Amino acid sequence: MNSPAPAAHPASNSPARRIAAALILSVLVFAVLWIMVFNMVISLLVGAGCCVVIVAAGSASDVVEMLLDAVASVVFGVVAVIAAVVGAIFSVFGF
Repeated sequence: MNSPAPAAHPASNSPARRIAAALILSVLVFAVLWIMVFNMVISLLVGAGCCVVIVAAGSASDVVEMLLDAVASVVFGVVAVIAAVVGAIFSVFGF
C-alpha cells in the first residue's frame, strides 16, 4: 500500500511577508512618533528609515531574518484576531 503524497505547504517565510511586516512595524514607529508630538515629516523619515534598516538587515543576516519572521507571525496573528472579532461583531448585527 502506498502512503499518500505529503501535502505541499506554502512558503511562510517569503520576502513579501517580511517586507509587509517591516512596513507594519515602520507604520507603528511613525504613529508612536507622531503621537509623541514630533513633526509629521520627521516621523515619516524615521519610519521609512526603520523599514529600510529592517529589510536590509533581514537580507544580510539569518538571525535578523528569523526574528523578522517571528515578528511577522505575531503581527499577522494579531491582525487575524482583530479581523475575526470585527467579523463576529458584524455577523451578530447582520451586516
